[in-house]
Order: sequence, then structure tokens, then C-alpha cells
Amino acid sequence: MELKDLTERMHNFVRSKGWYEPDSQRPQTPRNLAISLSLEANEVLEHFQWQGDLKDRDELASELADVTLYLLQLASVSGIDLEQAILKKLETNAFRHWDDKP
Repeated sequence: MELKDLTERMHNFVRSKGWYEPDSQRPQTPRNLAISLSLEANEVLEHFQWQGDLKDRDELASELADVTLYLLQLASVSGIDLEQAILKKLETNAFRHWDDKP
């Protein structure tokens, strides 16, 4: 499945819950989505708090899915082609050096 297909499925889910409606108690604004993305990313960290080993792979997978869904939605409602942004970033990073060695 491609990113555009996942994005469309995510939009269909959000629409089915009524969260795109003007009177929604969960307004899907870029600000709110960015906050939700950050909160979900922090839930990923909880799987490693106080321990070095992963205890529940399925729960981590669920949290990573939440992060991905919010990321897809934030990009989409902000008018960002995430696939192109990723490709551009990979191209930029190909010429970056993080260490003293190339």
C-alpha cells in the first residue's frame, strides 16, 4: 500500500467519526494534530522507560501506527506531499556528515 492510500484510509476514518465537522470536539487543525503527534511519539518512549529491552512488540507497533497516522494527517491537512518531502530530505542527508568521517 502506498502513502496516498494510507492517507485516504486515515481521512475516511476521521470523517466517519465526524472529526472534520466544524462543531467537532476534536478539531483536526495542524496545531492539534502536531500536539497529538508529539503525545503519541512520547508514548513510544514509554516502552523503553526504565528498561533497555522491548517488552511488548504489539503495543509498540500500535503506538508507531498512531504516530504514523497523525503524521500522515498533519502532512495532508497542511498541504505537504510527505512522499516528496521524505525523498527531498533523503537527498539532502546524503550529502551531510554527522561524524568526522565522510
